[in-house]
Amino acid sequence: MNRTEALEIVKESIARVIPDPDFTALGPDDAFRDALEMDSLDFLGFVEALSERTGIRIEDEDAPELTTLSTSAAFLVARTT
Repeated sequence: MNRTEALEIVKESIARVIPDPDFTALGPDDAFRDALEMDSLDFLGFVEALSERTGIRIEDEDAPELTTLSTSAAFLVARTT
């Protein structure tokens, strides 16, 4: 998986829990939980969607890597190569 594919998967996974997220106002290094007003349940839903979409098992200790679009994409690329 390349970075572009990973970013799309991250965005699709966010969109499963946040209706109509505004990604245009979100920079690659902005914390999307704050910017998109995700609560803990939303974040858990995002992680579950990401795991289902990719088949990657995501552990609690992986959460810090899933805070921005950029770090989330890097996480996926690292786990699939």
